[in-house]
Amino acid sequence: MKAILFCVFLLPVVEISRAQFADPGYNISWSSPSKNSSESMPCGGGDIGLNVWVENGDLLCYIARSGFFNEDNALMKAGRIRIRLFPNPFEGNDFKQELHLQQGYITIEGQDKGVRAVVTIRADVFRPVVHFTIKASKKISAEAAYESWRYKDRLVHPREHFGNSWKWAAPKNHIYKKDSIGYSGNEILFFHQNSSSTIFDATVEQQGMEEVKDELYNPLRQLIFGGSLGGRNFSASGIDEGMYAFTDFRSWKVKSNKPARDQALQLYLFSAREETAANWKSALDSLKKAGSKEQLSFERSAKWWQQFWQRSFIHIDKAHPGSKAWEIGRNFQLFRYMLAANAGGNWPTKFNGGLFTVDPVYTDSNYRLTPDYRNWGGGVHTAQNQRLVYFPMIRNGDWDLLQPQLNFYLRLLKTAELRSKIYWQHGGACFTEQMENFGLPNYAEYGQKRPPGFDRGLEYNAWLEYLWDGSLEFCLMMLEEEQYTGKNISGSIPFIESCLQFFDEHYQYRARERGRKALNENGKLILYPGSAAETYKMAYNASSTIAGLQTIARRLLSLAPVYLGAEKRKQWEGFLERLPAISYTQVNGRTLIAPAKLWERINNVESPQLYPVYPWGLFGIGKPGLDTALNTWHYDTSVQKFRSHIGWKQDNIWAARLGLTAEAWRLTSLKLQNAPRRFPTFWGPGFDWVPDHNWGGSGMIGLQEMLLQTEGKRILLLPAWPREVDVHFKLHAPYNTTVEAELKNGQLQLLKVIPQTRANDVELIMR
Repeated sequence: MKAILFCVFLLPVVEISRAQFADPGYNISWSSPSKNSSESMPCGGGDIGLNVWVENGDLLCYIARSGFFNEDNALMKAGRIRIRLFPNPFEGNDFKQELHLQQGYITIEGQDKGVRAVVTIRADVFRPVVHFTIKASKKISAEAAYESWRYKDRLVHPREHFGNSWKWAAPKNHIYKKDSIGYSGNEILFFHQNSSSTIFDATVEQQGMEEVKDELYNPLRQLIFGGSLGGRNFSASGIDEGMYAFTDFRSWKVKSNKPARDQALQLYLFSAREETAANWKSALDSLKKAGSKEQLSFERSAKWWQQFWQRSFIHIDKAHPGSKAWEIGRNFQLFRYMLAANAGGNWPTKFNGGLFTVDPVYTDSNYRLTPDYRNWGGGVHTAQNQRLVYFPMIRNGDWDLLQPQLNFYLRLLKTAELRSKIYWQHGGACFTEQMENFGLPNYAEYGQKRPPGFDRGLEYNAWLEYLWDGSLEFCLMMLEEEQYTGKNISGSIPFIESCLQFFDEHYQYRARERGRKALNENGKLILYPGSAAETYKMAYNASSTIAGLQTIARRLLSLAPVYLGAEKRKQWEGFLERLPAISYTQVNGRTLIAPAKLWERINNVESPQLYPVYPWGLFGIGKPGLDTALNTWHYDTSVQKFRSHIGWKQDNIWAARLGLTAEAWRLTSLKLQNAPRRFPTFWGPGFDWVPDHNWGGSGMIGLQEMLLQTEGKRILLLPAWPREVDVHFKLHAPYNTTVEAELKNGQLQLLKVIPQTRANDVELIMR
């Protein structure tokens, strides 16, 4: 292997900044209506997401809000809105629909029959309301319909259960229970009230957790979600029925009392745990009464978006709009916008579509199911997928977007600890790979045909058994927040310690089950049975697990004394000492990282032998063992076989971390190229669904790693960036640092490091 040569320079800070926000050239603009919902445009803010499109002269929106979970733990759409104008300016040839990226809203403009009109759709960032404003050149009438397919109890198709927590194990003839929908004065009021019995109750019973049921977190109990649609000059105008994308619906309409040039509608979305629907409605009414004026609301939201885009950006090949390289930078910004739709949510953005799924028949023609469907569940969270959605937020400086995911784990700590206590009588938090939003394994994945006496703490599942190190990556995010921002993370330390404690105590417990000794002859833990991701099963000392435990333990010990007393520090130093070493293998005389010391079978198509490169950072540019990591990339036959840009594949990230510039650019370009849909970042389905958020997240991470890598206080600039590609970016680094740089014609034109004292930590690395 030839040595890889780098040029390293210490650079002075440049005072002049050319910081840019969301480039107006990145706005998505369409000059014709859409064929169906698959050609919709995302719009969002706070924790509300909308899919907006115009079809046959009608303006339509699917609406979704974070946390709308029914009793089956499906993440339900709030419904569909249809707006019609009379006379209709959207029936002519003069048409424009545009996403205004910098301000976070959509306008739809049309002219026909002597009337020009503009409809603006905007989700308030700070309150759960969507504003629809209509401005016309002449007085026109407007009609808005709230459409719902949940107007009746609906028998759930067997496949549709993959959108909830029953999956293949649903009761026979199971139904989705109907919503309550009707008029409240001149507004349309709609809500779903979860039944007294939910999938939570079935899961607790199935998994033998009844004795601690009252101690478990239960987000589905007494949950009511829904909202209202109306406007000051609108009145109820009747009920209708129809069919869209093979699903029947009923619509409740409101219509303007008289023609006008300026009209406005408000859609409120609200969820709460209340004992009665009357209490829920009272809380919704209070929310609406506390509302601010539309102009003030717009100004506050616009200011938030401006500050959001100021945090960070990546612009590529701006001199050539429309080029493939330019497209990659544009799509990075578009996907970041989609993630920002859940900045204020209580629940994480789901990897399998976030808030922007549409009728499933447009993803798979065999799925003539309701718009509530998405593959891999609504309340089920898969750690390997979720992490890829959230890691890019660190370099973007989007810590507010990251909080819903971190809080998700923090509030489930007690449940995870109770699993360890009930099943194995030891301490520590046992977080499984696929986990419900209430902290227990998914009902179906836990297994219904479990052999008598099978360990109650294990999932009877060939992919998921013994896989519980995903939580370590969220420990890393918590530790990164402290290092990047200086935030006090005292509230996260018990979580991090409990995750480590589980591995320490559980694998000593497993060893004692097999024999007399808890440790091996060298005093090391024996991590068996384990799992290297979902791929190398029944693994002995999985390298991905060891790398994660080493990294988290070292990072924990590196914290300031305020976080760890002397006794705790001694405990984790002892744990670190007990961890076994990563295993290696030989191929034609070359040393490679092994997935594990031993394993029984290969079950999936991941490459966890490269997890020590990313996310754990034990190998990489300028670090010991880079040649070993490169050997693993080049000569491990499984790594070669599994390499791809599809879905959650992270080969582009590993290539960047290893300094493989050409491969990093090739794979990341494939990741972030235009999706085969009208909206450029509706990727997928990959291994999951559309839009595939872990596809986008892994693409973002790869692009960031090509531009900026860090190790302690070192900042590596352009470590895997092709010199011939112009780029201007601003990203975040540890210790409250931002780095803005511009490469043009192969030369660094701009470098601005804040604070300036960090400038000497920057190393320019170019091939």
